[in-house]
Amino acid sequence: MFRKQATDSPLEALAGVFVVVHAVTVRKIRKSHGNAVLALFLSVTQTLMLVAVFYVMFTVIGIRGAQIRGDFVLFLMSGIFLYMTFNAAMGAVMSADGPTSPMMLHAPMTTMVAILGSALAALYIQLLSLALVLGIYQLGWHRVEIADPLGAVSMLLLSWFSGTCAGLVFAGLRPWAPFAVGLVHQVYSRANVIASGKMFLANTMPGYILVWFDWNPLFHTIDQARGFAFANYNPHYSSVLYPVAVSLAMMVIGLMAEYVARRKASLSWSAGT
Repeated sequence: MFRKQATDSPLEALAGVFVVVHAVTVRKIRKSHGNAVLALFLSVTQTLMLVAVFYVMFTVIGIRGAQIRGDFVLFLMSGIFLYMTFNAAMGAVMSADGPTSPMMLHAPMTTMVAILGSALAALYIQLLSLALVLGIYQLGWHRVEIADPLGAVSMLLLSWFSGTCAGLVFAGLRPWAPFAVGLVHQVYSRANVIASGKMFLANTMPGYILVWFDWNPLFHTIDQARGFAFANYNPHYSSVLYPVAVSLAMMVIGLMAEYVARRKASLSWSAGT
């Protein structure tokens, strides 16, 4: 009756959180695609299709050589990988289990754990597909040469972080207006096909066109990634600090919106989400 309840140390509590996040990450991967192999296959297929479509389009238009001195396929992949990572993280976080989800009835489960698990699941699939696609290209067609691999990977992670923060904003606003937020998310995802700038180089764009792209943090990460990937390209019109600052601002807004939504959670919301 008068039993003393043992409390975990901060290190034990942190380890417990990591265990729960790992379980949620695995569940998210298997929930969406049945198994990790199918999820990886679908991601690789989408990447290869995008690369093939843009390769044919640039070849038909005849502007392949005008883009960058170096491997043209690597130029395409450097934009497509970051674009898909951003959108995958944003969509995964937005669709993460909310405060009215049945999963929240389990004691260790929280909305933050669900969001972090969803984001890590998206990153896991994207990193595996990146390694597989580059491996296939290396073995079957051309040697992959990246001037600064660490810098290029850091831009990939920054794209994932930016997508996670954007998805956090959508996740915080979704309970209040599910249809409107879903529509804005779809429009933004589709607009990123062009607005991400993955088909262009910032250094070759006129100033009056550049202003239509430089608001997008994904545009900066893609351009900076190409600066790390190609030894003969030095980005002049993009910055690493801009996507970091925008992502941190979105993270703060998203956390505040998610906190308010969690405090005001109602079971009736689940009918519209």
